[in-house]
This record gives sequence, C-alpha cells and structure tokens, in this order.
Amino acid sequence: MKVALPFLLLFLSVSCNKNNKVQNKKCVHVTKADESVFDNLDDEQKKVMCGGKTEKPFSGKFLYNKDKGIYTCAACNNPLFSSSTKFDSGSGWPSFFEQIDSSAIITRLDTSHGMERIEILCANCKGHLGHVFNDGPDPTGLRYCVNSASLNFIPDSIN
Repeated sequence: MKVALPFLLLFLSVSCNKNNKVQNKKCVHVTKADESVFDNLDDEQKKVMCGGKTEKPFSGKFLYNKDKGIYTCAACNNPLFSSSTKFDSGSGWPSFFEQIDSSAIITRLDTSHGMERIEILCANCKGHLGHVFNDGPDPTGLRYCVNSASLNFIPDSIN
C-alpha cells in the first residue's frame, strides 16, 4: 500500500490539467471583482453552478429543446455547445457529444458520492455545468451531461 499511494497521487495530479484546478465547489475560485457574474442567477442556478448540485432528472427547461442555436453559460454567457451536437441520451439531462470549442470547458476529477466522475466547468467563470462520460455517440464517444440551470439558449434567429 505504501508503494501504491505515491503512484495514485501522481496519477491524480497529472490526470487533471493544472489549469483546471478548482479548490472546491463554491464560487470562491472567481476573484472578488468577478463574483458579480453570478449575481444574475436565481437560487436554483446558484446551487448548481456554485454549489455543484444537480437538478432533478427530467426537470430541466432545455432537456426537450429541439431549436437550433447556441447554448451558453448561464452566468457569463460563454458559448458552450451547439444544438447540432445535442442528442437524447435518456439520462434526464441535456446531453451533447462535443463542446463548441476545445477551450470552452475545463474538467476536474469529482470523487463525491463515492464514485469517480469528470466534472465539467465553464472555462471562463468556472461555474459547475455537469459531468462528461465516455458513453456518448460518434464521432466523439462523449456525453456531456449538463444541468439546464447552468445554461442559456440563443436561438439561431438571434445569432
């Protein structure tokens, strides 16, 4: 066990990009000057985006949205997903197989609830979005499972 522990710690330290380090699930990773980005959120959105909570399955306002457009971060409006990558995963949350840009989202290891998952956060404001799993469709094989509470939607008619 003494030999395995250093290797485990090394694995965990390199498995998350150093830019993705967020100390906890509070919005303390945002500087005081930037905290106002979360002021426009309602209580449910703050619980999700700042507290890492998950909305109830099949309850989110964007789960069944089939309109064409762009999904952005509810706090800072950073573009996150295109509707062209949205699919019905049957999970109860909006799911996407690809982020809009490789720098739109950052990840970190989430070991809460006795399991290992990869948490996704807005790269701009570090608000909690949901998790990404390796059981999505082609071409990426990824499933970004996102809380509607952490999203805004801009229809193509406005873009």
